[in-house]
Amino acid sequence: MPGIEKLPLEETLEDSPQTRSLLGVFEEDTAAISNYCAQLYQAMQRIYDAQNELSAATHLTSRLLKEYDKQRFPLGGDDEVMSSTLQQFAKVIDELSSCHAVLSTQLADAMMFPITQFKERDLKEILTLKEVFQIASDDHDTAINRYSRLSKRRDNDKVRAEVVEDVYTSRKKQHQTMMHYFCSLNTLQYKKKTALLEPLLGYMQAQISFFKLGSENLTQQWEDFLGTIGTSVQNVRREMEDEVGQMQQTIQEMERSCDPLYAPCDPDPAHSPVCRSLTRKQGYLYIRNKTGLVSSSWERQYFFTQGGNLMQQGRGEVAGGLVTDLDNCSVMAVDCDDRRFCFQVTSFDGKKVVTLQAESRKDCEEWISTINNISKRIYLSENAEELAARVNQTALEAVTPSPSFQQRHESMRPSSKGRTGRASSISSVGSEPSPALSVLSLDALVAPDTPIQFDIISPVSDENSGQSKTAAQSGRRSNPFGESGENTPEDSEDSILHQLFIVRFLGSMEVRTAETADVISETMRQILAARAIHNIFRMTESHLLVTCDCLKLIDPQTQVTRLRFPLSSVVQCSSHQDNKRLFGFVLQAAGGRGDSRAVCYIFESNNDGEKICDSVGLAKQIAFHSEMDRKAVEKRKEDDKAKEKQQEELSKQKQIEKDLEEQSRLIAASSRPSNPPAPDGQFLVLSSSQSEDSDAGEEGKKRGESEA
Repeated sequence: MPGIEKLPLEETLEDSPQTRSLLGVFEEDTAAISNYCAQLYQAMQRIYDAQNELSAATHLTSRLLKEYDKQRFPLGGDDEVMSSTLQQFAKVIDELSSCHAVLSTQLADAMMFPITQFKERDLKEILTLKEVFQIASDDHDTAINRYSRLSKRRDNDKVRAEVVEDVYTSRKKQHQTMMHYFCSLNTLQYKKKTALLEPLLGYMQAQISFFKLGSENLTQQWEDFLGTIGTSVQNVRREMEDEVGQMQQTIQEMERSCDPLYAPCDPDPAHSPVCRSLTRKQGYLYIRNKTGLVSSSWERQYFFTQGGNLMQQGRGEVAGGLVTDLDNCSVMAVDCDDRRFCFQVTSFDGKKVVTLQAESRKDCEEWISTINNISKRIYLSENAEELAARVNQTALEAVTPSPSFQQRHESMRPSSKGRTGRASSISSVGSEPSPALSVLSLDALVAPDTPIQFDIISPVSDENSGQSKTAAQSGRRSNPFGESGENTPEDSEDSILHQLFIVRFLGSMEVRTAETADVISETMRQILAARAIHNIFRMTESHLLVTCDCLKLIDPQTQVTRLRFPLSSVVQCSSHQDNKRLFGFVLQAAGGRGDSRAVCYIFESNNDGEKICDSVGLAKQIAFHSEMDRKAVEKRKEDDKAKEKQQEELSKQKQIEKDLEEQSRLIAASSRPSNPPAPDGQFLVLSSSQSEDSDAGEEGKKRGESEA
């Protein structure tokens, strides 16, 4: 026989949604068994009725055969052979009728009785226990709701004692009823096998004992088969009896050991101290839901942690739903007017606040410690519980305040002592350097005298100072983040690429070299180590706009540009090898004295950091090709201007040559004799235009002689 599925009696006290879901599966199986058993009972009832009808019909046939001699047929004479033959048949059929009567009795005892007992007794008992368990569960929910609404005042100790006693009684009743209900369901898994096999076994044995026909081998085969089935049924019955005995013993032991757990609060806190090294926890909590502007309601749900998320699951639900993200969240105990043992979970961006209520102070403190450990991402390490215990012990011994930016700036001024302390703190918190960094020292990549900036501060340069002076002279209000407040058309409209990403600023610091590939990873390591040392969890969220001209950090609420990085100044951009959400870029900015400095900025994004780095690389390629196209267009314009100038010079030269030819013609015309006589003796009269041309020719001739 295969293994028997069982309900765990040890989980009846916790009454988790998983246990309820498993109970639902067993209840569905019970309903299916009841339906199938009802159909099988009807079929076997028809067999039994048919057998009774067959027995009565056989007896009637035998009686009719015996009365054949008394019949008087008009065309039939006395036929003694026929009569004797029918008498023999009547005798045999009468014996068969007796056998059918015995078979009917055997079917009633061996086939109908077991299935009737299973249908009327076992299945109805489970239905009765189900109703009792449902009533006990409802009473427990009512009692626990009444207990959770107790006031914090101490003038109603009598009411509080009554409520606690009610919770104790209802929880004990629910636990005991649930255990007996589970025991009956587990027993049903055995009984359903016997309830199906025993009627069939009785039916086959009755048929074999009735017929007694067939060859001896066939009868032997059936007897062997039925003997095997009977042995198996006996084994299942013995196994069922042993399992029922063990479950009864377990119920008695759990009733004795779980008696202190029925009370909602532990009377002796020293007996069960608070465990502060948990990274996973589950249990029932009350969550406050807003029902109006000032009104709210409390709902009891089953909560559990899954990775870095807080999940909730109601009764009857197959899977849990997300409540909030616990990474970098804050948790603290709060004082509610109408509830005790409350704590509040706030998301990392402060947009979502969840208020929960635990059952006792110990449970409340354990939930706060667990969520605090998850918010620090301790669950991602290999030895999560040991690390959580060490962190909590350190937090209890001493609390390190978060210093201001000015104090960090003063503490990181150039001094041998500060430099040594900073290097030692970074080496103790950061990870092992890569093989490429083993050759270079930390001072060769990162400037040791520059403090780490955890806030967005515009870099001070001559260009920004010049912009501020210009804005001051023009009387225009300047942007406090270093922008002049006016958007250039190249950044807003003419740019081909516009991609927006949600990022959170982690920090920035000055680096000595911008060409080394490991400078960004080393800067990430130092900034994350400094945040861990000083307990800095606050991050400024911004929108990073990538265009073909620059990178912009925009305030998501006011849409004000906080920082603007020219794309030509971005030397390199890369993401973290392990955590792809971390990325950074190095900005090469020109100094006021002719020297150059490089600043590395580190961010955390909601999506993959490699996508942002690819977007920056695409923007640089587009900007490079745009610059090449612009230079080609300018070169074509210069060539066109040179050609036009050359054409103008050629036209001027042609005009000068034309003028010289005209002057030569006029000079030649003026050198001819004036007013020659006509052949017919008449004089030739010159027109006014010809006289003017002659005068102009004489003047041109004189001018040419003077020039010569």
